[in-house]
Amino acid sequence: MLSLTYVPMMTALFLNKNITNKKTIADRIIAFNQWLYTPVLHLALRFKAAFVLATVALFAISLFVFSRMGGEFIPTLEEGDLAMQQILPPGTSLSQSIEMSKIIQNKLMDEFPEIEDIVTNIGAAEIPTDPMPVEIGDYVIVMKPKEEWTSASTRQGMFEKIEESLSDIPGVGYEFSQPIQLRFNELMTGSKADIAIKLFGQDLDLLYSKAKEAEKLITKIGGVGTVNVEQTIGMPQIVINFKYDKMAQYGLQVKEVNQVVRAAFAGESAGTVYEGERRFDLVVRLDETYRKDLGNVQNLYITLENGTQVPLQAVADVELIDAPMQISRENTNRRIVIGVNVGDTDVETLVEKIQTALDAKIELPSGYYFTYGGQFENLKAANARLMIAVPLALALIFVLLFFTFGSVSQAALIFTAIPLSAIGGIWALELRGMPFSISAGIGFIALFGVAVLNGIVLIGYFNQLKEEGMANIRERIIKGTSVRLRPVLMTASVASLGFLPMALSTSGGAEVQRPWRPS
Repeated sequence: MLSLTYVPMMTALFLNKNITNKKTIADRIIAFNQWLYTPVLHLALRFKAAFVLATVALFAISLFVFSRMGGEFIPTLEEGDLAMQQILPPGTSLSQSIEMSKIIQNKLMDEFPEIEDIVTNIGAAEIPTDPMPVEIGDYVIVMKPKEEWTSASTRQGMFEKIEESLSDIPGVGYEFSQPIQLRFNELMTGSKADIAIKLFGQDLDLLYSKAKEAEKLITKIGGVGTVNVEQTIGMPQIVINFKYDKMAQYGLQVKEVNQVVRAAFAGESAGTVYEGERRFDLVVRLDETYRKDLGNVQNLYITLENGTQVPLQAVADVELIDAPMQISRENTNRRIVIGVNVGDTDVETLVEKIQTALDAKIELPSGYYFTYGGQFENLKAANARLMIAVPLALALIFVLLFFTFGSVSQAALIFTAIPLSAIGGIWALELRGMPFSISAGIGFIALFGVAVLNGIVLIGYFNQLKEEGMANIRERIIKGTSVRLRPVLMTASVASLGFLPMALSTSGGAEVQRPWRPS
């Protein structure tokens, strides 16, 4: 609206109405570009077939490079601070988790001068918005600016140094990420890792063994950061299996034996204590000395009707087993999650490598299968939407071009600039070592718009010259490109320079903006 109303009005009011032929710096710049461009144009017109074939070949090579480029949903933000999880064996007490957390914190603060402070969250709060067992601790590691890092120069390098430093602490697993990234991963997929590989099945023991088998394979793949298998088994439990024939010989009932066990270890009400108007149950149980190990349960004496006593192990098998720690379900199916954090590669390439390795070397029974989620799932969903939106937009562009020129051939000619314009963007990403992302996809869409606009400028002027009586097509091309070089360069330069701050930005969030300008 402003271009059609405000700009013409301001032009009429303020532009100089006196025409001068004095050369300006803009004229010198255009003359220099003409000097570079004209020989190339004549060469292309002389060897038309070779030039078209070379362009098509370059486009084919670019597509091949693009197919091997990999992809990610959005580039990983450099948050500055780091996040780490300590994973202790199932059944670890809160006091043990706190003590281990203090040891790790002190060790990191002593060995890494880049760390300013460490805050650890263990277990779940009173309002369990982030349910987590006490054997898992979330560390937020507050770091100094990256320019002051001495132990490592990159985030992945710092993770490796920290893991190497903590490797001498036995029985602890670690998972590394960034504070915001970790929370978003958990919100989106239920896993705090970048890639959530979910194994579905029925048998919890089989699920866990296959997940550990997969973990060993994934760890060997290049580009993997950290790998962690969800702890679904390993909770130590004492199980009492009654020998019913022995109990019948002694005249015991299950209810009576259960009451003795419950009273001895959990406590049983034996009376009431009054304090003024308040009343409390008097609970009795064994002294802590006799509640320490499996032997105390096996040797617990059960009183018979005749007053004699027998140990519990005489009428029951008492065992210490690793029971299920949790049973996770998704769409009513049992599953276990293998969390994989991405190292020095992109999400799509890493998932393809993992999928190839697991399909080739992991044999799953009928009814058991892997799915891949996390950032990869978001990337696939976004690509699926783009596969609908982009062709629809391109079709609408073609329709508009046809209505503009009234010619299918001219509309198709301009339309060919759309895929060919992607050549520069693909090589820009490749040379900068950046995978394709949704941010880069948006940049390509903007690039297509500029390419179509430049095509309209040229073809529109060619048609104008034809209407003015210039019949020779070669003369029209040379004349048209010479006159329209300035507006074509202007439209392309405005778009390029407009995105330049994002392309060169190094501030917070620049990782997401940078792929916007692929060429």
